[in-house]
Amino acid sequence: MRLMTSLVAAAAALLCSSAMAQAGKTEVLWLGQAAFKITTPGGKVIVVDPWLKTNPKTPAAFKDYAALGKVDLVLVTHAHFDHVADAPELAKANKAMMFAPAGLNATLNALGLLPPEQAGRMNKSGIATPIGADIKIHMVRAEHSSEFNYKNPTTGKDEVHPGGEPVGWIIELENGFKIYHMGDTGLFGDMRLIGELYKPDLVLLPIGGNFTINANLGALAVRDMIKPKYALPMHYGTFPVLAGKPEDFAKGMEGSGVRVVVPQPGDAVTF
Repeated sequence: MRLMTSLVAAAAALLCSSAMAQAGKTEVLWLGQAAFKITTPGGKVIVVDPWLKTNPKTPAAFKDYAALGKVDLVLVTHAHFDHVADAPELAKANKAMMFAPAGLNATLNALGLLPPEQAGRMNKSGIATPIGADIKIHMVRAEHSSEFNYKNPTTGKDEVHPGGEPVGWIIELENGFKIYHMGDTGLFGDMRLIGELYKPDLVLLPIGGNFTINANLGALAVRDMIKPKYALPMHYGTFPVLAGKPEDFAKGMEGSGVRVVVPQPGDAVTF
């Protein structure tokens, strides 16, 4: 039964990718916490911060990688488990490139978790086109930490390795639509510069608080600094400490002209 469910989910994902390509639209599927599957207007699939198998908010069907269909590119914002946990395996399963902070990819390579030929090389302010010239990824600043925790299978001991500096991603699609995945971040003044320089259409922002900006600071950043067309809150409610509420974010956005989109994990939104 589990295999059948996964096959049905995978078939649905593939049909959905095809439909999105035909419609020339962008589909953003939230998988809980900071994990997203983005299907581009041309049918390419980009997965960001895939923490799936042990994520309590990820729908059961998507805990099997097959349910995502063919993944063309994996992006990671930083080294914490709730952002990178499934990324190397997902990349390897699809023979896809994985782009992440340079120090994190170097660590994953050194530990034998990600082959060097699949570890994308770039840094903040860099631009790359790993899945075709008409899709650009831009690496931008985030304000957070990024250590990689690893249980050594030989010694059984927990180790902490360099994870590089945390980043955000600007994903520029075939039709010019731009998505800004902020990753985990605190508030910083250059959010205004990012907004002015890249002019993102959609911002995916954390609102949980404690480890990141909360709903009120998120509203300030989006309303006064980034100024996109759409905003989608993430990284809240997974654990009690991530207490930010999307309704508080939406209230803070009233009168801004920014459309707030609040899906449930497993919901897809079309732009």
